[in-house]
Amino acid sequence: RFISKIEEVLNDWKLIGISSGKPLEKGIFTTGTWEEKSDEISFADFKFSVTHHYLVQEPSDKDGKEELGEDALPLPMQDLLCMNNDFPPRAHCLVRWYVYGLREFVVIAPAANNDAVVSESKCNLLLSSISIALGNTGCQVPLFVQIHHKWRRMYVGECQGPGVRTDFEMVHLRRVPSQYTHLSGLLDIFKTKIGCPLTPLPPVSMAIRLTFVLQDWQQYFWPQQPPDIDALVGGEVGGLEFGKLPFGACEDPISELHLATTWPHLAEGIIVDNDVYSDLDPLQAPQWSVRVRKADNPQCLLGDFLTEFFKLCRRKESTDEILGRSAFDEEGREVADISHALSKLTEPAPVPIPKLSVTNMVHSAKKKIRKHRGVDESPLNNDVLNTILLFLFPDAADKLADVFESRASTSAGNNAPPENEDYNLFSHFKSAPSDSLTYKLALCLCMINFYHGGVKGVAHLWQEFVLEMRYRWENNYLIPGLANGSPDLRCCLLHQKLQMLNCCIERKKARDEGKRGSMSDRSPSGASGDGAKGGDHSGDNPEKEFGKSWESWSDSEEEFFECLSDTEDLKGNGPENGKKGAKESVNLKPEGRLHPHGKLMLLHPGEPLYVPITQEPAPMTEDLLEEQSEVLAKLGTSAEGAHLRARMQSACLLSDMESFKAANPGCCLEDFVRWYSPRDYIEEEVVDEKGNKVIRGELSARMKIPSNMWVEAWETAKPVPARRQKRLFDDTREAEKVLHYLAVQKPADLARHLLPCIIHAAVLKVKEEEALEDISSVKKIIKQIVSHSSKVLRFPSPEDKKLEEIIAQIMSVEAIIARARSLKAKFGVEKCENEEEKEDLQRFVNSLLEQPEVSVVGAGRGPAGSIIHKLFVNAQRVPAVPPLEEELRRSGSQEERRQGVQSEFPPPTGREVILRTSVPRPAPYSKALPQRMYSVLTREDFRLAGAFSADTTFF
Repeated sequence: RFISKIEEVLNDWKLIGISSGKPLEKGIFTTGTWEEKSDEISFADFKFSVTHHYLVQEPSDKDGKEELGEDALPLPMQDLLCMNNDFPPRAHCLVRWYVYGLREFVVIAPAANNDAVVSESKCNLLLSSISIALGNTGCQVPLFVQIHHKWRRMYVGECQGPGVRTDFEMVHLRRVPSQYTHLSGLLDIFKTKIGCPLTPLPPVSMAIRLTFVLQDWQQYFWPQQPPDIDALVGGEVGGLEFGKLPFGACEDPISELHLATTWPHLAEGIIVDNDVYSDLDPLQAPQWSVRVRKADNPQCLLGDFLTEFFKLCRRKESTDEILGRSAFDEEGREVADISHALSKLTEPAPVPIPKLSVTNMVHSAKKKIRKHRGVDESPLNNDVLNTILLFLFPDAADKLADVFESRASTSAGNNAPPENEDYNLFSHFKSAPSDSLTYKLALCLCMINFYHGGVKGVAHLWQEFVLEMRYRWENNYLIPGLANGSPDLRCCLLHQKLQMLNCCIERKKARDEGKRGSMSDRSPSGASGDGAKGGDHSGDNPEKEFGKSWESWSDSEEEFFECLSDTEDLKGNGPENGKKGAKESVNLKPEGRLHPHGKLMLLHPGEPLYVPITQEPAPMTEDLLEEQSEVLAKLGTSAEGAHLRARMQSACLLSDMESFKAANPGCCLEDFVRWYSPRDYIEEEVVDEKGNKVIRGELSARMKIPSNMWVEAWETAKPVPARRQKRLFDDTREAEKVLHYLAVQKPADLARHLLPCIIHAAVLKVKEEEALEDISSVKKIIKQIVSHSSKVLRFPSPEDKKLEEIIAQIMSVEAIIARARSLKAKFGVEKCENEEEKEDLQRFVNSLLEQPEVSVVGAGRGPAGSIIHKLFVNAQRVPAVPPLEEELRRSGSQEERRQGVQSEFPPPTGREVILRTSVPRPAPYSKALPQRMYSVLTREDFRLAGAFSADTTFF
């Protein structure tokens, strides 16, 4: 049953019949694609997995098949003698040990990892089953069985063709018998095993490879120093600047260099290699190839920064819990003061107002924190904090020039943004522009999290940042590093919130300045005139404080104006006034005009149409837009809901109509539509009674729908100039909402908000570093990172797993660049004077990173070869003897004695030998068939793998 199952699988996979193909090209095993397919079969209740490994090849032409004679050797046997692919750097172990040229084979192995075929009788049973299955199906693909424990990687197998058979056998030993450590001993085994009956034996061809490992780069200390942040505060930059991420590995990312010296085609007798003497001098080897072993996950600075910052996202504590609330709770009386500050401000009490301004409260709270916890206890010391705040708010330097003069030089200027692809990355990543405050804040928090008290430092800086925001709002100071205008919805929510706060400050500032102009005669001692311009951060000047705080609560005046507008109702053209109202309204005084339109005239009075001063629509952040759309969606589809929705959406339209009426007394809806929505006013030429051509206009069809929203709004609109209308955008309320939103952010929320900025910064950093090295594979990975990140970060709350993937990709790029630099230093690329040689070395270093094995042009005599030789010589000069086991030391000295080059190269770590010949077996009159044996010898492993063919017809 087992045999028939094997045959069934071979039939399914179409592996029966004659195999054909072209001779293998050089290096195809590494560059070609290997594929595999698997199935499961069982012997009684023991499960085996059957796997077919094959090299994907272009289909060969049909004619080739017909030319093959009846008794042509199967392809695997022809491949036994092919020397193109000796020692492939990357391939299945069977390809490496048995038959280079094994372009396809089938392996039968126990399915479970812990199962093993150990007893000899079971091995023989499996082998005979395979033999029968191959004979029955006429399959010419080699079949292997895995025997012994999996870790030993022991295989035996068979390949059959018409009248020929090859047996694959293997020996695996822990200890190496001394007679097999050299070529002459291995030749003896090979000849004995073939047992060739011919007296002058046909010549054996040999391929030999010795591998040397270089582990200690004595003369190269690793150049990357961890950055010293304390040096920053003194104004010096020790390997790291504020606003820049660090980069590079903290340890050497290249752990070993493996040099393989190969003699590819040697005839027997050319070289002497026995237990006394050896001709195998690595310097004389015709082929050299090098591979590097990379350190596993080397510690890299950028990767550490990102990982640590990402860990913040998982913290649960709030800022208060981290910094401790006891600071506020101890003095209940003052807490009450803070809570009642707003109500006391609005009462006409004889209390001196300066002591109650919110800023004063906040600053006294700050002093209290300091008093209770002690300055030394606060997570960030003052120097670090001041340096960071100055970096974030360079405009503070002008106001406090005398205090910060020494440090002002470190602050970054706000240059005009460069309009290039890198700068615009923020719109793909939903982060913030690289010259914005949000971006700088992200970098500072990342740095503080890494070097200064972790999450506590983050909470402390954030608290200071929120206080600064509140201070700026109260004192009408715009926030630097933010683009003007409405919140940019392409950026992260935190950036939008800061832009929103800036909009509020701008509106409040404009309003306060406008009011100050009209109130300067009654302001107390003229203080409010310079209040907004001359305020300072300390808040010590009570007069200035008085002017500011009183005017920041100017809502009462707004209300007063709205009451006034109601009393003017009788003058307005309400719906009941009809045409008469329109005539009367001409007597109204026009207000709130911006400038004449120029082209349009009013239809009825025929006066010029004036463009009114209108209120700007309220800026919105994405969460407000979402909230609004939810409210509108909840109104449902009923007539009432639709009406209400339309009313809500037309608040801006109503405000513009009121401004228009105030600026153009006696106007009608047609006038407004001509200015506001010209496409809704259709004009056509008609001939009047007198035969003259005149232009007549009328409203569009949608404007004539009964109970149309525009008509309704026009009828309810009163002529009120923008400055006296109810504000569309209540900046006081919105600013308080933003400040509250900022104050309640936990460090984890903050890290989530700012992670896109950090990833953005890391990608820019990696791009900048890659530009210095120019590694093509890295360019591709960076493109992948950008496209992957832009997909992941666009969504409001990306999954942790996906974020971890992005960070891992960035870390892998950093490691590649660090390896490139390490190799450059080791091969002295920068020191090379000859331009051509320098380019060759640079190419060599790049290919070392990208390919599993690189051949050295000119072997030991080329430019790269001589450098590698020097590296080995220098490593050998180290006097200390490595403490090896006694036995190894003995065998090492024997090696050295044989090689005679002990000072230049260490004893080889690995010796590989391939012996091939073609002889008749088992009888002198049999067909001459390929025989091959491979031997590999390392410090703790000795393996012989033989493929011996025999004639099954003439024996």
